[in-house]
Amino acid sequence: MTKKNLSPREDVARRLKIVEGHLRKTIEMVESGVYCVDVLQQTSAVRSAVKKAEEVLLANHLNSCVVRAMQNNGAGKDKAVLELMQIFKKID
Repeated sequence: MTKKNLSPREDVARRLKIVEGHLRKTIEMVESGVYCVDVLQQTSAVRSAVKKAEEVLLANHLNSCVVRAMQNNGAGKDKAVLELMQIFKKID
């Protein structure tokens, strides 16, 4: 299966494994006393990879759960809006 054919769950899992690798490398760099600027470049890669995983998660949530909640026009709609507001407060 190519990257383009991954389900959102598979894509997020793949991206989080990339984060895990970046983070493991960052820890090794700190423990080895690698030059600070190089460590900062690695932490930037960690942040970028986490952000992309979050984007995939959010897009999937909007396209599935939120769409269903909005179509129902019931209490689920209000809950979905509140959840989104909480998410947007936490994500930079």
